[in-house]
Amino acid sequence: MELIKHPISTEKSIRLMEAENTLLFEVDKKATKDTIKRELEDFFKIKIVAVNTRIGPDAKKRAYVKFSSETPAIDVATKLGLL
Repeated sequence: MELIKHPISTEKSIRLMEAENTLLFEVDKKATKDTIKRELEDFFKIKIVAVNTRIGPDAKKRAYVKFSSETPAIDVATKLGLL
């Protein structure tokens, strides 16, 4: 995973994970939604519903990755060592 730098573990990201089945990642500025989706799906063998990105005031790009209902975000977070 070269475009995806690391998952973000904050209070907000934990709430998103529990309420909306979404994980938050810091990604490379050149990463597109399609490449982020493809890279995560290939690496974890999971299904992703949507990817939203934003660049914050700290000039870091973040990706909000929403997983399908058959793939709980908590399982992916556990594999990543967030929980």
